[in-house]
Amino acid sequence: MLALSSLCAVVNLKNCEFLLQFIFYKLGISLVSDENCVVKIPGIHVIMDIKTKRRGVIENGNGGEDMVLANLIANGDDVGPLVRLSFEMGRPEGLLHQLTYVVKQKEAEIEEMCKTHYDEFILAVDELRGVLVDAEKLKSELQSDNFKLQQVGSTLLAKLEGLLEFYSIRKNMTEAIEMSKNCIEVLELCVKCNIHISEGQFYSALKTLDLVEKSCRQNIPAKALKEVIEKIIPVIKLHIEKKMCIQVNEWMVDIRSSAKNIGETAIGRAVTVRQRDQEMLEQQRKVEEQSISGLGDLAYTLDAEEVEEDSVLQFDLTPLYRAYHIHDSLGILEKFREYYYTNRLLQLNSDLEITSAQPFVESFQTYFAQIAGFFIVEDRVLRTTGDLLKPDQVETMWQTAVAKMTSLLEEQFSCMESAPHLLLVKDYVTLFGSTLRQYGNEIGSFLDVLDSSCDKYHLLLLEECRQQTLDVFGNDPYDQMEIKKETDYENIVLSFNLQTSDVMPEFPHIAPFSSMVPDTCRIVRSFIKGSVDYLSYGIQVNFFDVVRKYLDKFLIDVLNVTLLEKINSGNITVSQLMQIAANISVLERACDFFLRHAAQLCGIPIRSVGRPQATLTAKVILKTSREAAFIALQSLVNTKISEFMTLTESVNWTPEETNENGNDYIHEVIIYLDSFMSPAQQILPFDSVYRVGSGAFEHISNSIVAAFSSDSVKRFNVNAVINIEYDLQIIENFAEQRLYSAGLGEMYNEVSFKNCLVEARQLVNLLLSSQPESFLNPDIWEKNYYALEIQKVAIILDKFKDSPGGIFGSLANKNAKQSARKKSMDVLKKRLKDFN
Repeated sequence: MLALSSLCAVVNLKNCEFLLQFIFYKLGISLVSDENCVVKIPGIHVIMDIKTKRRGVIENGNGGEDMVLANLIANGDDVGPLVRLSFEMGRPEGLLHQLTYVVKQKEAEIEEMCKTHYDEFILAVDELRGVLVDAEKLKSELQSDNFKLQQVGSTLLAKLEGLLEFYSIRKNMTEAIEMSKNCIEVLELCVKCNIHISEGQFYSALKTLDLVEKSCRQNIPAKALKEVIEKIIPVIKLHIEKKMCIQVNEWMVDIRSSAKNIGETAIGRAVTVRQRDQEMLEQQRKVEEQSISGLGDLAYTLDAEEVEEDSVLQFDLTPLYRAYHIHDSLGILEKFREYYYTNRLLQLNSDLEITSAQPFVESFQTYFAQIAGFFIVEDRVLRTTGDLLKPDQVETMWQTAVAKMTSLLEEQFSCMESAPHLLLVKDYVTLFGSTLRQYGNEIGSFLDVLDSSCDKYHLLLLEECRQQTLDVFGNDPYDQMEIKKETDYENIVLSFNLQTSDVMPEFPHIAPFSSMVPDTCRIVRSFIKGSVDYLSYGIQVNFFDVVRKYLDKFLIDVLNVTLLEKINSGNITVSQLMQIAANISVLERACDFFLRHAAQLCGIPIRSVGRPQATLTAKVILKTSREAAFIALQSLVNTKISEFMTLTESVNWTPEETNENGNDYIHEVIIYLDSFMSPAQQILPFDSVYRVGSGAFEHISNSIVAAFSSDSVKRFNVNAVINIEYDLQIIENFAEQRLYSAGLGEMYNEVSFKNCLVEARQLVNLLLSSQPESFLNPDIWEKNYYALEIQKVAIILDKFKDSPGGIFGSLANKNAKQSARKKSMDVLKKRLKDFN
């Protein structure tokens, strides 16, 4: 190795340019030589002096290069790079010379070694020749012994070969027998599998097929049979799978056809449970009422009836169980799950489609029963078949059904025009929901649809009840009902709490109302029941307030409006108005019954509706309508009286004589008053009779006063006043007689019918007074003329004149008293003029 210890060193080498180039080539350093034979290396200057050479080196070659080459060859290193370098530099002769020198050197070494060990080699050769003679002798002995051994063992060898052949045959026969037995067992299993398949016992066939497959894999070396069995096993499994799919399809068809009956049975159970609950609530309500009234002690009984669901809803899932286990055995259970779910979902979508060939009202029960049966079956499948169905799959199917059914209900409800039809569908939908809620299905969406259709239903119900009410009003003769027997009394009066006394009347009994009242009560009762039926089993648990709201709406918007239309119609008689007013009074009392009946149907304690805030607004409205009926009655009576009291036309205001029998009109008025007062006493209550009678007599009084002040009467004399006095006496006597005959004498003694004629009486008294000028005396006016208006009296007195030949003139000559009265009258007239 060349040590480089300074940046510039000079190395004199003798004929070793090639060796240096090789060394630096290995080191990755390029050599450049100039014309002065100076090799330039980065950091080293190498100067080759080729002039000074030893002769021995020229003759024997380069010693350094030969040593390097010899070391490479001795160490077994690769001389390829050295050879490559020499050829790349274009001087292979030097390398060949060096190789030649190495060869000669090695030959010399060998020759020297041979000379050194010559004696030992000669001795070794001699010993080897002695060993060779012994080996030849031993070989001949061995050949002789071998020949003898072969002669002796040839017979035994032949026998041994025969024995070995027999052993091989026996082994082959044993293996063949064993193989045959295995093949027979496998073939017997195949036959058994075929028998199971032919008998439809697919699960047993699969178990046998597993044994065949296991035996075929382990115990059958017969390649042909093994290949046949291995090919036929997948075919058999596919055949079994197809057969099971066929059975499952048949089961799906059968269970779909049975779903309607399953659903109807389950919904029928829900109906039974609902009826039983209603009966228990009714019994509880009766017990509570008896307890409140003190008629009985509280007694509760618990009637528990447990019905096993599976004993009622019987349907066969055996084919499905079998298919489940077989597909599980085939290792394709997931495929079967997907197949079952997909096909059942298709069946559900098909069941959810409704045909337009049949009206929804006629087909909805079948429709919902089919859907109910479907989900009852799926619930049983979910609970009993392991993991064939997942809960989220059933939930997905349910949500799909809910979306389509709610959409269908909204569409059908919007098209319905009959409240009973809508109620029929609603009841069945709630039963449907109640049935499926027992199987863990959420039914809130159905209840929302029913709740949103509540207003629509009640509008239809109101319209139907309105038509029924109009029919009742149109067919009512407005005569008091005659109740002939006790059962009729219970059905007509007691059932609606219309009685005014707890004492049972004698029969036949004349009721104070017409047939319109019980018929209307039946309509109201049916309306309440229809409203409660729709609101029951819905979203709202306590729906009494909703029922009361719709009941108020019916009584106000239907019943009251119909009453007002009848009252305000132009073709109604006085007797009809009186009967209507009496009917309204009875209906007012019936409002309390309506409210209690609604509370009873809603399961609300009756005592809770007895509070003032729980009353119906319609009760006040009906009272207003009754007032309107009385106003119309009074107006009609007054109009009829006015027809008779045409005093300005029928009365002679300047007669020559007086008539103690009164004018003709007054008798007609008496006859008319008697014609409507008599039935009024039987129909109307006392206060109403008094009100109608007092109004009539007051109108008579006003008519008399109005006649005196009428512009048609230009003047009247004292004879006319006296005749009016006679008329007034007749009507006053009738008023007193009618007051007591009606039983109003004690009640209205101080404000009798006669007092209603006070204005006419005071006017006649004034006109016939001996001192009329005392009218302006406050004390006397307050006592005797308080009902008269001064201005009206002034107008009347201005007409009170006699002709020159009249009675005042003749009497004035004969009687000073008459003259004084005339003078007083003149003074009164003058003072009234001054007063005005």
